Amino acid sequence: MAKKKESRQKKINVRVDFTPMVDMMMLLITFFMLCTSLAKPQTMELSMPSNDKNMEDEDKSVTKASYTVTIYVGANDKIYYVAGLPKYDDPSCLKETTWGKDGIRKVLITHVTEDGTQPVQQVMLAKAKLDEKKAADLNNTMPDSVYQRELSKIKAGIINGEKIQTMTVIIKATDKSKYKNLVDALDEMQICSIGKYVIDKINPDDEKLLKEKGVE
Repeated sequence: MAKKKESRQKKINVRVDFTPMVDMMMLLITFFMLCTSLAKPQTMELSMPSNDKNMEDEDKSVTKASYTVTIYVGANDKIYYVAGLPKYDDPSCLKETTWGKDGIRKVLITHVTEDGTQPVQQVMLAKAKLDEKKAADLNNTMPDSVYQRELSKIKAGIINGEKIQTMTVIIKATDKSKYKNLVDALDEMQICSIGKYVIDKINPDDEKLLKEKGVE
């Protein structure tokens, strides 16, 4: 009697083709590389107080008081300012304002110096003209590098080839103030195109002034 032939299953060699996956990965890598190179980091120019002990006192006070505004960031989203340098023996110099265009921004833009000028407004008008020139540049003759260079000149007070004195803003935050409010104050510096501003510490005279006005 003949033996039945046992049926053997054929082994199928499974071969996974990774070519489409590699192609997809290359496309994704290229995409993310382009996005990274095109994304412009949001930078902020920040001037800090000098620690140079050899600097003369007269060099430290080159900026006139009328070209200075001191901002105090307090608790409960409060903001105060002094038009000029604080007069610690006169608490009435400290005034309360609000955030936004009708508050501290308006204070900075409309600030008039002893020379009768409005430095922040002058800088903002010059920046507006630069922005118009950039928007009308359809042939891209003004790349971003040139625009930023011209903007830096304007913030430094170089307008139409002439040098003007710009505003200096001193920002001081109390211990009970919010970090968000400090960031908001820095945002106002960028909106108003103020190139010279410092974040300073609250000193004992400031504490006395704020206490007399009931500021936390």
